[in-house]
Amino acid sequence: METKKNGVQAEAHTKEQTSGGHAHSHTHVLEDGTVVTHTHTHSHEHTKAVLNRLSRAIGHLESIKKMVENGRDCSEVLIQLSAVKAAINNTGKVILQDHIQHCLVDAIESGDMKEIEELNKAIDRFIK
Repeated sequence: METKKNGVQAEAHTKEQTSGGHAHSHTHVLEDGTVVTHTHTHSHEHTKAVLNRLSRAIGHLESIKKMVENGRDCSEVLIQLSAVKAAINNTGKVILQDHIQHCLVDAIESGDMKEIEELNKAIDRFIK
């Protein structure tokens, strides 16, 4: 699908894995036929913190599983599940903030409406 924004027609958008994150290449064809290509790296400054949060949530979930296996009180299990949900939601907020500060700024600067549409879909799924 080709999109047009401020006289720029997007032709290609590719992603590839690199050691520092994901590299995004964007190729645009201007109305005068000039081809413009630029690349930026998709990386987040809070990756280690996100991984630590996820590891803690996984450990917490494993302990809840043991609570259920041991027949612990349902209200205790529900309270712990609530804590895991809150931890996951807070982790999602960190990821979203990183994405807005880094990836979305680049997408807006380059007129990449597909990246903005993808973010909207992800937010819709996350908050359901």
